[in-house]
Amino acid sequence: MHQIFNFIWKNYAFFLFIILQFICFTLIIQHNNYHRAAFINKTNDFFGQLTEQVDGVYNYFSLASVNRSLAKENALLREKQQDAFFIADRNFIIVEDTIYQQKYKYRTAKVINNSIHKRRNYITLNKGSQHGIKKDMGVISADGIIGIITGVSQNYATVMSVLNANTKISAKIKRLNHMGSLVWDGVDYRKASLNDIPLHVTLEKGDSIVTSGFSAIFPENIFIGTINNYSFKEADNFFTIEVDLGVDFNNLSYVYVIENLMRHEQQYLENQTLKE
Repeated sequence: MHQIFNFIWKNYAFFLFIILQFICFTLIIQHNNYHRAAFINKTNDFFGQLTEQVDGVYNYFSLASVNRSLAKENALLREKQQDAFFIADRNFIIVEDTIYQQKYKYRTAKVINNSIHKRRNYITLNKGSQHGIKKDMGVISADGIIGIITGVSQNYATVMSVLNANTKISAKIKRLNHMGSLVWDGVDYRKASLNDIPLHVTLEKGDSIVTSGFSAIFPENIFIGTINNYSFKEADNFFTIEVDLGVDFNNLSYVYVIENLMRHEQQYLENQTLKE
């Protein structure tokens, strides 16, 4: 210990210089928006590259679960192919029109960092602005919704997870079409709560919870989870509903980022209506 103090005393000028440099750097970042934004972007890129390398090792040991997820997804896609349908009647007329337009575009991304035990959990993806990723895009997997894009750099993006106290998802009970808000209570990463469902609704355990489609972020009927339990207090007008989430947030690999191609048109119209 004495030798350490001697070393610090002999080199105190150098250590003082480092401390002053750190203080100056901190003041510059805190009081200059441009420098702060540049620092955050560079930091995101650095830690993104670091976690991507670390994730490569982990990914080797999770190939089995990834393959199961891809197999499940492939099965769903095959069900939608033309050869999966049976033509019972060939007496039909084909009419060419412009009714159907693409509304949602999907991009794949890989999870390279993830947290589940904090009050506000975030996920990092290996895709950024140069890949077409933007803030406020929805993120899903083959098993359900993941969260919403909140930060984007050139090569990476951060996602505010469903497991975040600030996340609120517009959801509905698929069987009944009654809508509510899905929130996380900060306790179990496998469960969430569905609020604002009135007491006159007839609930059943196992009912599917899906997205309502009432936001410009997620399409309608994206799976969220199933009702595990529900209760109510006599003084309340709404159920307390516990939902088993379909996504295992402790085992995420590949996800889909959703772009709503008509989002700006919808938001513009809604904003104009609110001003009237």
